[in-house]
Amino acid sequence: MIVILKPNPNEDQLESLKNWLLGKGIQIHMSIGTSHMILGLVGDTSTLDIDLISARDIVEDVKRVQEPYKNANRKFHPEDTVIPVGNTQIGGGTLTIMAGPCSVESPEQIIAVAKTVKASGATMLRGGAFKPRTSPYAFQGMGAEGIELLKLAREETGLPIVSEIMDASQLPLFKDVDVIQVGARNMQNFNLLKILGAQPKPVLIKRGLSSTYEELLMSAEYVMASGNEQVILCERGIRTFETYTRNTLDVSAIPVLKHLTHLPVIVDPSHAAGKYALVAPLALGAVAAGCDGLLIEVHNDPAHALSDGPQSLNPEAFEKLNRNLLALHAFLQEEGASK
Repeated sequence: MIVILKPNPNEDQLESLKNWLLGKGIQIHMSIGTSHMILGLVGDTSTLDIDLISARDIVEDVKRVQEPYKNANRKFHPEDTVIPVGNTQIGGGTLTIMAGPCSVESPEQIIAVAKTVKASGATMLRGGAFKPRTSPYAFQGMGAEGIELLKLAREETGLPIVSEIMDASQLPLFKDVDVIQVGARNMQNFNLLKILGAQPKPVLIKRGLSSTYEELLMSAEYVMASGNEQVILCERGIRTFETYTRNTLDVSAIPVLKHLTHLPVIVDPSHAAGKYALVAPLALGAVAAGCDGLLIEVHNDPAHALSDGPQSLNPEAFEKLNRNLLALHAFLQEEGASK
């Protein structure tokens, strides 16, 4: 249920309404827009009398929300959420480029890639320390040492870092990671999501291999319901009947999610494609569709990468792509401003 208040509501009447709702066991999510304040009500709202609430002087309208996700719902929070990360932000008209290798492999590798992607315009460094691999014999990542190397690369470049957590027991290792990523396989690891909701760092959730939009939003709801509203959604391709590509990038997820939720939506064209030659067109398509950022794999020697070399761009290809991405984004921003 949402309660839309009239402009400039009386403070005493607002406190009276909030105390009355809290007394009935209802949680209140406040959203202050340019002209209205909205109270998003979470809990058993079936017992609330809409007419009784509507009769209050400060109330303009009351509506029931049918979707199971509340905190993530744009009806609760009409304004786009903007998440500050280090010296940059995700959302709010910014195109955030998170670039780096699939896996951290050595100090020389991660620092070299970090310096390269920063010089090409990336605003965040991505890198895997813990790698969930299909085969138990594949490279599983450097673990805690990989996190330390990411932090070293951040010291060298100033780029905020994003890396994937696989298990709640690893959380202490992520205390200095700027954005904690939840991979596609863990999207519905609800215990992990609740634990991440109880800590203050932004959480990036990748869409599961065969998950619906609502299931992705309910995963975000788990984090937000536990107290952390800094959630980023990532479309990374879904499993379909097509086998030419690693996954199928669902470009329609971008406008649909932007309609359903206020949370930032980014895209991972690397895992969707599985082939480096497809990363650029998919990335450009995602920007054209309105994404807030991109997660792109870049390696200084893709042919010898320990994981996902075939979908990784070399530094030269990334530099060219990022130049085109930023130009396209600037053009779209200018076109939007002129309308």
